Amino acid sequence: MVIISADSTCDLSPELIERYGVVISPLYIIKDGREYKDGVEIRPKDIFEYVDTHGTLLKTAACSVSDYEKLFGELTADGNTSVVHVTISSHMSACYQNACLAAENFDNVYVVDSLNLSTGSGHIVIEGAIMAQAGVEAKEIKRRLDELTPMVEASFVVDRLDYLHKGGRCSSIAALGANLLKLKPCIEVNNGKMSVGKKYKGSFEKTLKSYVADRLWNRDDIAYERIFITHSACAPETVEVVRHMVEDEFGKFNQVHITTAGCTISNHCGPYTLGILFIRKPAEA
Repeated sequence: MVIISADSTCDLSPELIERYGVVISPLYIIKDGREYKDGVEIRPKDIFEYVDTHGTLLKTAACSVSDYEKLFGELTADGNTSVVHVTISSHMSACYQNACLAAENFDNVYVVDSLNLSTGSGHIVIEGAIMAQAGVEAKEIKRRLDELTPMVEASFVVDRLDYLHKGGRCSSIAALGANLLKLKPCIEVNNGKMSVGKKYKGSFEKTLKSYVADRLWNRDDIAYERIFITHSACAPETVEVVRHMVEDEFGKFNQVHITTAGCTISNHCGPYTLGILFIRKPAEA
């Protein structure tokens, strides 16, 4: 038997976690000197309320080596179970390094660096779970997932820049200029790292329409099995605009999942952030 586990940063919904039998390892949010488990002891709305009140961001912390050792030990205790664990990108957190150190104490635990975040890594988790349910061995699942990670396309549009600025990911001058011009930057994940892509101008809803069209229009390299629409604290009507475009105007995806960003991701991007995340087809030889 193979169990797929993942960091809480995969941002899968409770329904998908249950459907695919995924075990979640929560990261930590540090508030007033105390650690809270992401999605267990603290929620994104708690973070947003704290920032609005105090004007400062909370801090985040990776799962420790001992956290992973405890998790892997519990999951493999029967002696017949192997584990494939999927982490947030090694360029964004110490989770991958810590999970690898913990896995050295087990001969049936394999760690996959998703080279992504949020439901970008969620795609990797689900693909691993599908293989596990089909009876694929853990070592082979890891090999296939390592090949798949570069094919995930993840990006987000950010409406508010203050969280990126407070977190040191956007300079004061850049933030001021973008705010004055009403620019909405697209944050892309490439090779496991975040970078700024196209900058949109106008209202958030107008921006999202342009963003979705840019990402999905005239593409022949998309694998249409599944797409995530993942957001942090966006209004339902805003999410509905994107869902309508994805389902009705680009209606090729077999599955359209709407999920909300967890605490770790929300703490860095802030409220009113939305992205579409999907897998590209491998290039033809």
